[in-house]
Amino acid sequence: MKALLFLASFFLRFASQIKNFLYRAKIVKPEKAPLPVISIGNIALGGTEKTPLVMETLSFLQKRGAKPAVITRGYKGRWEKWGGILSDGKTIFGTWKDSGDEPFMVAKNYPQAGVFVGANRLQSCRKAKDLGFTIAVLDDGFQHRRLHRDLDIVLYDPGEKVALREPVSSLKRAHLVLIKKGIEARGLRKFQTETEVLNYSVVSKGFFRLDKNEMLPARALKGKKFLAFCGIAKPNRFIRQLEEEGLEIVFSFNFPDHYPYPASGLEKIAKKYDEIKPEAGLTTEKDALKIIENKSFLERVPVYYLKIALRMDEKFYERINALLRAKLNL
Repeated sequence: MKALLFLASFFLRFASQIKNFLYRAKIVKPEKAPLPVISIGNIALGGTEKTPLVMETLSFLQKRGAKPAVITRGYKGRWEKWGGILSDGKTIFGTWKDSGDEPFMVAKNYPQAGVFVGANRLQSCRKAKDLGFTIAVLDDGFQHRRLHRDLDIVLYDPGEKVALREPVSSLKRAHLVLIKKGIEARGLRKFQTETEVLNYSVVSKGFFRLDKNEMLPARALKGKKFLAFCGIAKPNRFIRQLEEEGLEIVFSFNFPDHYPYPASGLEKIAKKYDEIKPEAGLTTEKDALKIIENKSFLERVPVYYLKIALRMDEKFYERINALLRAKLNL
């Protein structure tokens, strides 16, 4: 698996260097959207808290009086190729199968934000502008050089050496590089010009029961045994976070990223639950939205999902405030 990741990374980095040269030499030029664009991305192959950062950015923008729209490819959704409006800020028009799981999660958490899906991000920005949105949050946008951005934010894990989409030197294109608190920012100084490096931390907002309107803090679950399952890019991070919350994980299923949870997968979880008889199942918010309507499964297996948020450096908000003042007079 590591060899395959290295091979994929090699070709991705090679392709990105060609593309970056074309933009650097101004042979190809980015197109400007009709509204300001904040890009959130990374240089790794998934698993760097992009979606929680998108939601934290939406929250701050809404508090400041902006009307934000998320512009996203909608990876593995039905609308990925041709595009679609998941939410116009009033109504959610599709399901996670249409938009992909992460855009749907954003739309459910921020119903007043627009969510526009599709490979043509410039077209999505134009649709957002036409519907009255005032600023775009470009999800997974660092490699999407076609679109001009006013603020380029990149999440970076210095420990990731294999699964990279671009060389680390690409970080000098970013305005802000965000590194998880407690991780040393090795090797970044030589790339810093106008790039600012800030820290963030992941915080728990509690555990939510899928079939009940119930939220429990981690301390209410301590001393009990759980079965964990998830379909995310880096499942070890999820398991580690559960253990840091003081929970005992007696068994875990690590499914592929964006796992759709077919009947066979749910049956596998239910059988293991019956076998080891833990207190409940634990999963991520992204996974939870794909099983929440499967009542027969939830009758067999009580499931909680962990809701997380990001705690940002104040300078992060200062940079967004500066953009809002300059572009929207807010």
